[in-house]
Amino acid sequence: MNFSQVAHVFPDSAEVNAAGRLSIGGCDAAELVAEYGTPLYVLCEDTLRNRCRAFTEAFTSLHGDTRVVYASKAYIGPALARLMTEEGLGLDVVSGGELAVALAAGVPTEGIYLHGNNKSEQELTEALDAKVGRIVVDNLHEIDLLEELAAARGVTQQVLLRVTPGIDPHTHAKTTTGIVDSKFGLNISNGQAAEALRRTLDCPHLQLMGLHYHLGSPIFETEPYVDAMEVVLEFAAQYREEGLEMRELSPGGGFAIAYLRDQQPPAPADYAAAIVAAMLEGCERHNLPLPSLTIEPGRSVVGPAGVALYTVGSIKEIPGVRTYAAVDGGMGDNIRPALYEARYEAVTAARMNDAESVAYTIAGKFCESGDILVEQASLPELAPGDLIAMPAAGAYSPSMASNYNANPRPPIVLVKDGQARMIRRRETAADLMMTDIW
Repeated sequence: MNFSQVAHVFPDSAEVNAAGRLSIGGCDAAELVAEYGTPLYVLCEDTLRNRCRAFTEAFTSLHGDTRVVYASKAYIGPALARLMTEEGLGLDVVSGGELAVALAAGVPTEGIYLHGNNKSEQELTEALDAKVGRIVVDNLHEIDLLEELAAARGVTQQVLLRVTPGIDPHTHAKTTTGIVDSKFGLNISNGQAAEALRRTLDCPHLQLMGLHYHLGSPIFETEPYVDAMEVVLEFAAQYREEGLEMRELSPGGGFAIAYLRDQQPPAPADYAAAIVAAMLEGCERHNLPLPSLTIEPGRSVVGPAGVALYTVGSIKEIPGVRTYAAVDGGMGDNIRPALYEARYEAVTAARMNDAESVAYTIAGKFCESGDILVEQASLPELAPGDLIAMPAAGAYSPSMASNYNANPRPPIVLVKDGQARMIRRRETAADLMMTDIW
């Protein structure tokens, strides 16, 4: 194959080595498999750091008062949380579990933002006790509960209100969050956002710092960010006289990555140019002071850094229909194709220079007909034991993994300069039964 056609979908360090095999972070993919087995997730450390720096530099160069907060739901573990902290990023967490990971990794709590559309009392309590920097309020019930909990502790918690601006970001229906019909946020158009604003301002133990919104993901256009900024700034100007002092504004994340060779998403600098220009223009037009800006990249940081490696098992030809190549992973470690119709590239990791001559459907090993990783991949003729690599696999694949069919989840290794470091080991059957009571 011609690797140059797909190189932009792979990690920054990916290349075809002298042996004709895929190399990531200076590590031969076949040698990684020999040591760690398959399925295996490989994360390139250079790509992770490069993406963190690209977003930080792109936004701060245009608006110095910008904070970059990594969206942990894309994938988080202690090692990754520590890397994000080293790069100066905060963490956006959406559960008590993600908060626990952040605290275990020593993430500075002032840089932690707690999100979620139905935070439990326990999660809010844990966030208050940890002294997180922001709690992003998602609904009216949460305002009353959070005020009660903060009052009981004699503390004042800084919050943002998550509003829904009613903007369609033109992404998959299951990952769209900023439209009117969304389980997330406080609707601007029907008055919920205004009611939440007044109620929050009346709470003596909540300090309203500003507004947050998130349109969905992945967003391949910059226009929805511009349109949403106008709606939110107009709302802010409208309620300024009622006490809204918008010191902080967050347009969330949702920044896209390339999954396929023909995709070219905007660069971090393109998103930054559109968002910052819209904020500057809107604040000037509405005579609003410039707020600090918080962005929340997740997929766009960890997604391009990851490659999933699988071993081919059975091959089944249905004449005149298709040829299935089954691998030793599937929807248990990557539910996205079944859930979102997500599409991926696939290559033969140990035979990168062989000509692509056969169309295969890459199927998983799980007991569902929908367990298909790639509907159609043009590959060299496959045989059992061949290695399949799927790039752009770092986001949501590991974090949404399950133990369906009682399959252990794969390990994750971090690679850099020819060295591999395991940051999550492969689960065992004993792990699967650890919480069972006999």
